[in-house]
Amino acid sequence: MSTDTRTITVGIDGSRSSLDAADWAAREAQRRQLPLRLLHAGTEPAAPGGVFDIDDIDDIDDIDDIDDIDEIDVPAGRTRAALDRAAIELSYAHPALDIIARRTATPAVPALLAAAVEAEALVLGSRGRTGSAGFPVGSVALGVAARADRPVVLVRPGELPEDERVPVVDGSSPSTAPYLPVVLGLDPDASADDLIGYAFDTAAVRSAPLHVVHPWTLPTSTLRPWRHRFPGTTVREHRVDGDPGPRLLEASARAGLLIVGRRTGRGPGRAARSLIRHAGCPVAVVPHG
Repeated sequence: MSTDTRTITVGIDGSRSSLDAADWAAREAQRRQLPLRLLHAGTEPAAPGGVFDIDDIDDIDDIDDIDDIDEIDVPAGRTRAALDRAAIELSYAHPALDIIARRTATPAVPALLAAAVEAEALVLGSRGRTGSAGFPVGSVALGVAARADRPVVLVRPGELPEDERVPVVDGSSPSTAPYLPVVLGLDPDASADDLIGYAFDTAAVRSAPLHVVHPWTLPTSTLRPWRHRFPGTTVREHRVDGDPGPRLLEASARAGLLIVGRRTGRGPGRAARSLIRHAGCPVAVVPHG
């Protein structure tokens, strides 16, 4: 990964979802030994935080379409206090972590896109209800994931530290359990070095196995240089005949992170949006090619 982008940045908007995302981001910053940047964007008394209907998400094919969907503003009087509270709570939970809290009056999407340029990854909460029917993705989260130049990690509400680790059965501390696999969905007809590199790097910092799901048409040599570059990472390939989406969704139920790609200059495709909506773990959307 690039060494000139040296923060993990998370958007804070006062919602419970954003605070759960901040907790995930703090753990990621600690794993990568990077500073954590908390960012609240927008002006009082309301912050843009509308929620799409799930059907609206499926109708988005181009990045510009995101601006055509109506949002519902949510109260934001609590965001200033939430930003300060998040910084304090995270500093207690991670005393060695360098935490920077910032506010800006710039609207959320452009502010977060600008912040993403300077970040190793941008982390956002996905608002809505959990469950088998999936959950609506916030307009800010979707808009940023569709445009950002860096990886954007979308964290489900209620995500806990133990959710990214192997369940313990012997009474030991969950924090010492091995990490669950990182799962990568790989498209064989795209230039995907940035996507593959992010996946291998993420697995390496967790000492987690990497499971790569891809069609049969992927050349066998695609992953070879990355295996040599990360010899300590266990890699399992899952070749599927047809749509890999169902296999990725199944794998996400036993994963710590699901990584999907999107073409630079385009929003996530329909398959990626379905995974964002239904995956059983946080989803990283990585621009490439």
